Amino acid sequence: MASDLDWESGEGLLGIDDPAEWDAAFERGEKHLGTAAIGLAFNCSLEDASPRIVRAMQLPDAAQRGFAFTAAGTAARLNGALTPELYAALRAEGPGRKSIAENAIDDTLDYVPFRQLPMWLKWRKIVSKVQDKLETWRLESVYAVSDAWRALRGRRS
Repeated sequence: MASDLDWESGEGLLGIDDPAEWDAAFERGEKHLGTAAIGLAFNCSLEDASPRIVRAMQLPDAAQRGFAFTAAGTAARLNGALTPELYAALRAEGPGRKSIAENAIDDTLDYVPFRQLPMWLKWRKIVSKVQDKLETWRLESVYAVSDAWRALRGRRS
């Protein structure tokens, strides 16, 4: 597989299946390590991919860090779990709408069973569900008022 990998262009890195190849590229300071972390999430066990994904989350290149968080979300989707190190990295990056970890956290909440989530993510899931329900009620009341107003204006015409 290593012969199909082009670290300069990123070509073929989604197919990487050898953690040792990723480690060697990291030591060489290659580009596209975040992209390759996604490949590891697809093609390796969670235990093999996890430490590399965490390392890629600390890369200086913001785009490659973003891909590393995508790799964490991919790992959650495929495995229905994350390692304690990945949970810690997601928490350290911080949840929030402007966080680079937001999509990975959302994937984790969607694909990891509630009972397996760490406490901080359980709370986030509960808060998110309550906020969603409150927003639903708000929108339903806005639509009801709008419909009533429209009906009332229709009678006056």
